[in-house]
Amino acid sequence: MANRFLLAGSAVCLSLAAVLAAEETVDLEMVTRIRDEGFTNSKVMDTVEHLTDVIGPRVTGSPEMREANDWTRAELESWGLASAHLEAWSFGRGWSLERSSVQMITPHPATLTAVPRAYTPGTDGARRGPVVKVKIDSEADLERYRGQLAGKIVMLSEPRNTANPDKAQFTRYTDQELEDLSQFDVNPARRPPFNREEYLRRRQLDRMLRPFFTAEKALATIEVSPADGGVVTVGRGGSWVKGEDPGVPALVMAAEHYNRLARLVDQGVPVELELDIRARFHDDDPSAYNTVAEIPGTDRKGEIVMLGAHLDSWHAGTGATDNAAGSAVAMEAVRILQALEVKPRRTIRIALWSGEEEGLLGSRAYVAEHFGSRPQSADARERDLPSFLRRETGPVAVKSDHARLSAYFNVDNGTGKIRGIYAERNAAVVPIFEAWLRPLHDLGATTVTLRHTGGTDHLSFDAIGLPAFQFIQDEADYESRTHHTNLDVYDRLQKADLMQASVVLATFVYDAATRADRMPRRPAVRDVPPSPSPSPAAPAAPTTPTTTSSRRP
Repeated sequence: MANRFLLAGSAVCLSLAAVLAAEETVDLEMVTRIRDEGFTNSKVMDTVEHLTDVIGPRVTGSPEMREANDWTRAELESWGLASAHLEAWSFGRGWSLERSSVQMITPHPATLTAVPRAYTPGTDGARRGPVVKVKIDSEADLERYRGQLAGKIVMLSEPRNTANPDKAQFTRYTDQELEDLSQFDVNPARRPPFNREEYLRRRQLDRMLRPFFTAEKALATIEVSPADGGVVTVGRGGSWVKGEDPGVPALVMAAEHYNRLARLVDQGVPVELELDIRARFHDDDPSAYNTVAEIPGTDRKGEIVMLGAHLDSWHAGTGATDNAAGSAVAMEAVRILQALEVKPRRTIRIALWSGEEEGLLGSRAYVAEHFGSRPQSADARERDLPSFLRRETGPVAVKSDHARLSAYFNVDNGTGKIRGIYAERNAAVVPIFEAWLRPLHDLGATTVTLRHTGGTDHLSFDAIGLPAFQFIQDEADYESRTHHTNLDVYDRLQKADLMQASVVLATFVYDAATRADRMPRRPAVRDVPPSPSPSPAAPAAPTTPTTTSSRRP
């Protein structure tokens, strides 16, 4: 009997979804025009080339990031968007890298591949020092090395196995994977767990290590990259907080080169390196900036549909797939709509965020300024955590614009084409999204899932109850080769995929801005604790994870 009721209930839900989908009107003529402009007159590669090849890496607070802010603002304004401006938020010290040279002097000369962690200092000219290995797993281990590290280059990691990869380096979703993704995961415990307590322990140890190595006058530290094949995965290391000790120069080295050093040291062979790292802190402006512009609405211009992506990046490459790609797609989407001289009912607003790599800081600041926020925790330990790890609880203090936002759409999963969208546990938007996707099925965008996905700027909106969505994108070689690595460059971008993503995003934004009603909001649901996804193979040494991104749920 229970099964018959269950089947009957499912049939009713499916019927209701069909009715809602049938009622959702889609302007197919406009879809055709968007497709034509997006595929025959695309400017997405011009945009992404300027962001990557001309401007280069865009670390939050760096001169390059400010250049990217200024250029994107001017470009959006030149396309005819209104109110193009930069919005400041309080950040801290900027940082940029001018040079990184690592040479083996003994036992034989060799050039080694290594990249400094962001927000760590340089060497103040070329300096040489012997290499030593340490093993520090707890505060008690520090005493074993006190008085022994002055002038030395300290290896923090154990050598890492560099076996051949057991899966393809470039992948796309299969039909079966998309079908599986469309099914809600009722047992999230099956996912690889994020050990929050272990992360906090390692973070606390890292905060002790920085002043320890400074006091011991170590020349630098080196860790092994979690990637193979000469790929260096690197993010932040020191601190962007003025007055806080950033530690000593901290490098991440290609695994194959690191392993060679480790073997030599283990064999008792003296190893000497020469380091020449030119890194600069920038204290002239403690603010960071988001780029914002609009296409004004008409009869419902007081309501807003937003789209966005993060403009900042790390520095090993040029931040192409993470996330010049998403920024260029968002810019191209509004360029398409502006070129078509659309007259949306609601105002369309694009925002290009800074501070995402440091913990969604730019979008969080914007949401708090315009839409609302939750109260700070009374627990000092909770307040001390990176923003992406805090458990957000308590009532939302809303601002007037909270009621005006219809939806926010985010792009930040690399260069792959859009295959669908995460509905973020909001059943009411599923039939709407399915109707919007139907004219795009031939482009490969077919899937709507009720699952929640994390790791990027839509979370800042979702955290205070606003409808905010991230797209499903093909993996390409994002996790295997480009995410936060020295290979995150223009050459890894897929032109056809970025054109497709721009068309899909422009269509969604137009549909949301012109539909009769505001997008439905999700009723209050149980808060989901934040769950960042660390790099695929975390370094052995206690370090701060370099990513807040989570790609597949």
